[in-house]
Amino acid sequence: MLNQNHTPLLNALKACAASSHAPFYTPGHKRGKGISQPLADLLGKAVFLADLTELAALDNLFAPQSVIQEAQELAAEAFGALQTWFLVNGSTCGIEAAILTTCGTGDKIILPRNVHSSAIAGLILSGAIPIFINPEYDPILDIAHSITPSAVQSALQQHPDAKAVLTVYPTYYGVCGDVAAIAHITHQYDIPLLVDEAHGAHFTFHPELPTPALAAGADITVQSTHKVLGAMTQASMLHVQGNRIDFDRVSKALQLVQSTSPSYLLLASLDAARQQIAVHGKDLMSRTLQLADEARTKISQIPGLAVLEIPAKAELSPSFLALDKTRLTVNVSDLGLTGFVVEEILDEMGVIAEFSSLQNLTFIITLGNTQADIQQLVQGFTTIANKYVLQLKSQRHKLSLSWQANNYESRLSPREAFFAVSETLALEYTSDRICAEIVCPYPPGIPVLMPGEVITKAALEYLRQIQAMGGFIGGYADTSLKTLKVVKN
Repeated sequence: MLNQNHTPLLNALKACAASSHAPFYTPGHKRGKGISQPLADLLGKAVFLADLTELAALDNLFAPQSVIQEAQELAAEAFGALQTWFLVNGSTCGIEAAILTTCGTGDKIILPRNVHSSAIAGLILSGAIPIFINPEYDPILDIAHSITPSAVQSALQQHPDAKAVLTVYPTYYGVCGDVAAIAHITHQYDIPLLVDEAHGAHFTFHPELPTPALAAGADITVQSTHKVLGAMTQASMLHVQGNRIDFDRVSKALQLVQSTSPSYLLLASLDAARQQIAVHGKDLMSRTLQLADEARTKISQIPGLAVLEIPAKAELSPSFLALDKTRLTVNVSDLGLTGFVVEEILDEMGVIAEFSSLQNLTFIITLGNTQADIQQLVQGFTTIANKYVLQLKSQRHKLSLSWQANNYESRLSPREAFFAVSETLALEYTSDRICAEIVCPYPPGIPVLMPGEVITKAALEYLRQIQAMGGFIGGYADTSLKTLKVVKN
């Protein structure tokens, strides 16, 4: 057992920041002496003293031998991994590295349609061929859940030459599928299960939270430590266990997608966040769960609102086996308002959601939230409901996600289409053409169109309606959504 109170990287950074010397190395601001005054006024001096490069005492992220190695070993033990890598380019680079580690050009990988756009980037970088599985979809709540073990089994039977399976656990809404069953099926084919666990870094630290992906049998899991724990934005981790993953290939893949000038502020925040959650995790998560339960209970009692709850035991399904209770999703369709509109109203009240969709808003409740935050959230919804609950239900805005149920036709691999010669056409002339760019409502960054796929009328109509309702669509060149890039015939 390692001493989880220890913070080797943070301690080394403190010592280097406090040392007195003449700096003839990067960064150019030279420990804050050359920093812009307005920025110094905002952030103070200490942060720039600690904004250092790879000094001897601070180790090397790509060949760690001292304090980074020690910090990663502590993280591996805390999160239940055989080996852990620190990430300074977010979970995005972790997902890309996981795919690069397991797949090469032409290799098949089975993955859900509701993957994050980083997985598509991994396909483009690796040249892998996606075999998509549609997640289970709840048309009443307008929420996509997880893929099912039976769907994975079917895909593997049809594609036994697949090199890996990737799943999302939990979803952006906090929904957890049967990842243990998926791992069991995947391992029967002696291939690894990769898990995008970006929103589940806290699962290990409280029994009332869903089972961590590693404990359920995942081979690689990527976690956004900054999203739900105490690390700085962009600081994440990649964890590996078992013997199906080539550790050296992970390291080499990360060298392709990580900066060669990693921020030690981010790295030290990972060390500190690990220490905090490893030592105080149960107490911190107990308090967080109490706040989340209070918000869920009070909001569910407000007329016109409903919250996403785990189904009754008899109604549990492999696509919705557990729910992260710290993730609060509120359905506002009975108010006669879209989630986009309610998000704007709440924003004016000083309450900012993680993201909104047509019918729902989702809020992330973490160890950093306070009782006052919950009170402000509940009061905001109470005020809105008092004003709008009398709207006729016939005024509800409904939008079918019928595009998700379509069988996608890919004529080129994502890599081939991404690098192909393209042309830009008016949206109305792109139907049945091959898409050359990623198009996805954001958040949560789930692509509707991606390179190599045939553009369908259903997908175009969906995007138009999302935009008309106030949603944001990103990933493509023309932010007005008047044109799209397609592969040139």
